[in-house]
Amino acid sequence: MKKSTLTWAVGLSALALSACSGSEPAPTETEIVQDDAMAPDNIVATEATENKNIVALAQDNPQVSTLVTAITAAGLGETLSGTGPFTVFAPSNAAFAKLDKATLDSLLKPENKAKLASLLTYHVVAGNVKSGDLAKLISDGKGTATVKTVNGGSLKANMNGNKIVLTDAKGGKSTVTAADMVASNGTIHLVDTVVMP
Repeated sequence: MKKSTLTWAVGLSALALSACSGSEPAPTETEIVQDDAMAPDNIVATEATENKNIVALAQDNPQVSTLVTAITAAGLGETLSGTGPFTVFAPSNAAFAKLDKATLDSLLKPENKAKLASLLTYHVVAGNVKSGDLAKLISDGKGTATVKTVNGGSLKANMNGNKIVLTDAKGGKSTVTAADMVASNGTIHLVDTVVMP
């Protein structure tokens, strides 16, 4: 079985815990072991997506056009186009639509660039981990895994049936709706609610 050590990151999927059993010790917060055999069978990376960085991949997905606008407004396009790797919990347009319109409009103003960048980097973890890795962390953590985000905050992840759910610092919940969209510099996982630091 091929194993590789990765920097701590988060991968998400609508994946049942039963797919991720094992007797290895639980990973630490700074390092996890990825078991290539745990990748979900229904997620296949294509050469077309693997040749695009996270920003380019998001730009090609009409479901995340609001996120792309926010990344540009926050000045994070160059960073998220860089080497990485990054794992991004990408809020869909529907997720952003749940925010009060005045709040979203305010966040997109130039004077709120730092606040917007902080919110967006709360959706990013350093490293590139697929859905099976997070499911294993949840299993090893007896139902909950805590992950550190790039902005210094943390998210809790747990299973709700066969879905992975994130809980933010304010107790808000966000469910993963699509996982393992592979880019050249990381992975994108679509979520249905904006998480709040």
